[in-house]
Amino acid sequence: MKTSSERQVFITGFGGQGIVMAGDILGKAATLYDHKHATMMQTYGPEARGGSCSSQVIISGSEILYPSIREPEVLVCMSQEGYTKNVKNLRRGGTLIWDTDLVKSRKSAAGLTTYNIPATRFAEELGNAMMANIVMLGFLAAVENVVSAGALREAVADSVPPATKENNLMAFDRGREYGEAILKGRAKQGRAGEAS
Repeated sequence: MKTSSERQVFITGFGGQGIVMAGDILGKAATLYDHKHATMMQTYGPEARGGSCSSQVIISGSEILYPSIREPEVLVCMSQEGYTKNVKNLRRGGTLIWDTDLVKSRKSAAGLTTYNIPATRFAEELGNAMMANIVMLGFLAAVENVVSAGALREAVADSVPPATKENNLMAFDRGREYGEAILKGRAKQGRAGEAS
């Protein structure tokens, strides 16, 4: 049962990408820094590294009665298998986000808001492909109002090993800046369309 204040985010990929960590950070941002309620459930395929895995996060201003997501309103895909398996469950009017380096998707889907980002490539450019999950969280903070960007950035800083904190914050900022640029571009296109 979903209450009107709930936001449901389903993050999917494969083992070793930090999918569960991304869900943990999102939940931490909601509870510790935005002072909301959150639940997180995780699933793994038969193999730990390389097998499919997912993180289901529900964020709400009130108590969460049921922690499982049947029809997510936000689906973040970091693997082709995760996309193929879960895109059909995305709620009509929901948001689909995917890593263009790892997922082939239709550019638009009826009834959905769609975004894509080369998260893995950005992470590699910053020196470590393992930060793609953090790039994706920065992007999510920009394009979806699930938690505040400041709360999510603080949760990243609080969750990664101290030696990697600076690089992870750069990864988060890179994703957020890319998302903000996409939103500005879409807004500009919308204004141009209205003017013509």
